[in-house]
Parts: sequence; C-alpha cells; structure tokens
Amino acid sequence: MAIDTTTTIPDQKRVGMVSLGCPKALVDSERILTRLRADGYAMSPDYAGADVVLVNTCGFLDSAKEESLDAIGEAIAENGRVIVTGCLGDEAELIRKRHPGVLAITGAHQYEDVVEAVHEAAPPSQGPFIDLVPQPDIKLTPRHYSYLKISEGCNHSCAFCIIPQLRGKLASRRIDAVLREAEKLVAAGTKELLVISQDTSAYGVDTRHEEREWKGHPVRAHMTDLARELGQLRTADNAPPWVRLHYVYPYPHVDQVIPLMGEGLLTPYLDIPFQHAAPRVLKAMRRPANEAKVLERVRQWRAIAPDLTIRSSFVVGFPGETEDDFAYLLDWLEEAQLDRVGAFRFEPVEGAAANALPGPVPEAVKEERFARLMEVTERISTAKLAAKVGRTLPVIVDEVGEPDEDGDIGATGRSQADAPEIDGQVFLRNVPETLAPGDVVDAVIEDSDEHDLFGVPATAN
Repeated sequence: MAIDTTTTIPDQKRVGMVSLGCPKALVDSERILTRLRADGYAMSPDYAGADVVLVNTCGFLDSAKEESLDAIGEAIAENGRVIVTGCLGDEAELIRKRHPGVLAITGAHQYEDVVEAVHEAAPPSQGPFIDLVPQPDIKLTPRHYSYLKISEGCNHSCAFCIIPQLRGKLASRRIDAVLREAEKLVAAGTKELLVISQDTSAYGVDTRHEEREWKGHPVRAHMTDLARELGQLRTADNAPPWVRLHYVYPYPHVDQVIPLMGEGLLTPYLDIPFQHAAPRVLKAMRRPANEAKVLERVRQWRAIAPDLTIRSSFVVGFPGETEDDFAYLLDWLEEAQLDRVGAFRFEPVEGAAANALPGPVPEAVKEERFARLMEVTERISTAKLAAKVGRTLPVIVDEVGEPDEDGDIGATGRSQADAPEIDGQVFLRNVPETLAPGDVVDAVIEDSDEHDLFGVPATAN
C-alpha cells in the first residue's frame, strides 16, 4: 500500500494504492499520488482506511497479468471501491470479466484520466486550509534514493515484447525538466539517482536531441549530455550523488559516458539488456546481433573504469533456441564475465510476435537451461565478489538494526555495484549508533558469498 501522511483535515478523503511492476510504474504511482495530495486527498496505508483504492498494474507477462488480477481481487475483497490503472488497463475486457465491480479502468501513464476517476469515486474534500498546506512530492522509495524517469515508451519491435503497444513509442522528457527534477531530488536528500526508461540510450531521439538552456549553457536531450550534467550535482555534504544508469542499449555513444565513471562523476554501473548472445536467436528476437563487438567494447570499458559493474538479463527457451544456441550463450557469458545476471524462462505474451515463431522449447528444457545458466552466473558472481574481500568500498546504508545482546549494531547497505531491489547487499557489523539510512560509509569487506558482501565500517577497525 502507499505511504501514509500526517494531514489531519476533517473529512479528508483517503486513497490507498497498490503499485506493481517495474520502477517506471513506481514513478507513475508517485506522480499520481502527488497530484492527488495536491488535490486535497490524504494517503491510506491500508485498505480499511481508504475511500478508494488504486491498483497500478503490470501487463508485460501473463504471470504479471495474473498477479495484477489477484491484487485487484484482494483490493475489492478488502475495500470494494477499486480503480485500476497501469499497463494491464489496456485489457479492460479481461479485467471486467474477472472483476466486474471495478469502478474505472485507465491505461499506462494516463494521469489525468486516473485522477478524474478518483474525483468521481470519492470527490475531494473542500477544506478551507487544504490549499494553504505545503504539499511536497510523494516518494514511495526511501528518502535517500530516487528513480529519475527520462522518457516513456520504446521504438524497438522486439519479438517477445509488447511494451510499445502498452506504453507507446518513445516520448522523451525535456532535458531541462529532467535536470530540474534531479536537482530538486538531490536538494531534498536523495543520495542516489536511478535513471530509468525503456531505452535510456535512445533518450532524445524522438525530439532530434532538442537543445535547452541549463544554468547558462545549452544542453541536448541526449544520454551523454544528461550523464555529464547529472555528474555535476552535489549533495548537502558536497559529494556527487550516485548516478546509476539502467536499461542502457549498447549504442556507440555509450562509450562516451564510461570516462565519466572512471572520473567518479557517474556510478560505474551499466544495466544492459542483452537478452541473448547467439546470433541466430538474437535475429529471431529482432535484437542487435553484434555480440563479438560488444565483448571487445566491454574490455575497453573496464580498462577505463576498472570497477565497472555490468548487469544484464537473458531469456532462455526462446522459440527455436537449440542446444548449440544455448551453449553459445554460456560460452559468451564465460568470456563476458558479467557481474550481475538475471534470467527468465521464455513466456508467451499475448500480442507478441514471438508467439507465432516455430520451434517452441519444452518447459522441462527451459527449466534445465535456466538452472545451467544460473549455475554459471552464480559461479562468476561468487568469484568476482570474493575478489573484493580485503578492499575498502563505499557503501550506502539502507537500514540500521537494533543492538544485539552484545550491543553490536548491524546495518544493511549496498556498494556501487548494487542497485536496490535487484542486486546484492552489503551486511555491516559493529556500526556506530549514529549511522542512519542514506549515510555513505567506507567499509572494509571481510567476507562474501555468491550474491552479497559482509564487512565493517573502516572507522571501526
């Protein structure tokens, strides 16, 4: 559910929210709730206290659709007054067939429509002091990190994906608007900016990289200009925030942001959705098939930024994938030595071109290949993390625990190699009682496993 607020205006209407899916949907939820609070609504942390419940859905995979439909059903059972928005909103007939009692259905990033639906379901209170109360933006993430969405939609036509149908073609935000938002977030306490979109590398292509004035000089709506300007931001303690780039396709201009990582202006981290490596499978997926060139570029990137972390995701069991194709992928992974890897078993998505491809892979074979891929990537990850033992690394603190029976206080954080929710963690012992979430501390790494690191603040040694 959404976070609560401390507003206590009499008869104020309250809205609950369930936000599902990717970080891009989470940003949509934040924007919707911020608008509703500006309109006089308070947020409810539970179903019982809400006048209406919003369910922001995911519709990318059939399994995600089912999760969304279950969440809608739970909200109806617990509250009864439910509005549906998000990617699954494009399938209104499916939703109403399962849950005929929903009040309204809107699609992805249809902010005005969903706000209007809330107004109709629970008209806002007209308290005399609502307009006088400052209404800061709502965040659904901890104060110290924030998602910065730079565009909507996607221009790719990948055979397994229906994002363009759900969210439309690429629509980039103005560069000055993005930078103003980033500056505002950092001024409010954000220590880590997570840049997200469907294709970060394509930012500004749709606007022909429109140029805007920013702090007395022109900047283009282009990933390189954006990265350079974000690297100039400073937190309250005059440190650069961690700037983490997600969903980066390996276009040639990605090479230009690597030196910024080497200089410490950008977090040395790239999230690149490779999806596969075998040329035949990549062609069937309608993905770029230059895996050999990518490997050479990865070597060059690591020479410039030795601490560069590369995370990616891969699909196993795509229609027509042979054992030779899969073996090619495993060999490629051995050579690439990617730091963080996720994998998905191919799942048909209604409306995706891949559904019509010949050579479906049996489910048992998908499972077997998935297990083999994870075995390889976990072995690589274990070795890479073991190599960090003995080093001193900056760690951003996410949570601080209570003292144990010996008075030792532990904390959970992340290194620059770890994005929240999807990568590993750093577990710290013997931290000072003054440590708080959002603090960045130097930590001596004492141990590791296949996913996480364990250490102690350098000052504790």
